[in-house]
Amino acid sequence: MDLAWGDEKTRQFITNVGLVTSRGPFGDNIMACEWTHHVSYSPGLVAVCIGPGKATHANIKSSKEFGIGLASTEQAAISSIAGGNTGSEVDKIKVLKEFGYRFSQAKKINALMVEGAVLNLECKLFKEIPLGDHTMFVGEVVEASINQDKRPLALHGGKYGQVVHDIQKPSQNDRDKISAVIAKYRKNMTG
Repeated sequence: MDLAWGDEKTRQFITNVGLVTSRGPFGDNIMACEWTHHVSYSPGLVAVCIGPGKATHANIKSSKEFGIGLASTEQAAISSIAGGNTGSEVDKIKVLKEFGYRFSQAKKINALMVEGAVLNLECKLFKEIPLGDHTMFVGEVVEASINQDKRPLALHGGKYGQVVHDIQKPSQNDRDKISAVIAKYRKNMTG
């Protein structure tokens, strides 16, 4: 079965917004990528899933590297511009600069990085995996910087939001009860 773009079922996922930067046949480019995932601690690996017809796809295939900026709550407009246009037809970097957004040259890859992002990651291509109608590009992080005073932008149901930390974890008493029940049903792996 397909899970179509824009279908109510696919809109139930809560995702971050990765601002994927690259340099290649389409020049400097940026795209908004809600399928941005941290997939390994050691080595540090991050995956982005990108459609084959995208300028970013061609840039990464050519350059074997890319940047990821996790968009902050102040960067909804960047996400809308970067996600609503194609780099094969529009110089999105110039558009964003005209709106006052700033970029800096990455330290260890040949791409621009988004200033003001919550987290910036510079990645060298580790693995490329065709998956259905997208390609997963797994990048090994070679440089990372965090912006502690920013909050990440979230996307759900086609709307931007932010994570609010107002749901309490279970109390210590509840956690103790959970641990007791887990101990009761622990599998004996010695037989």
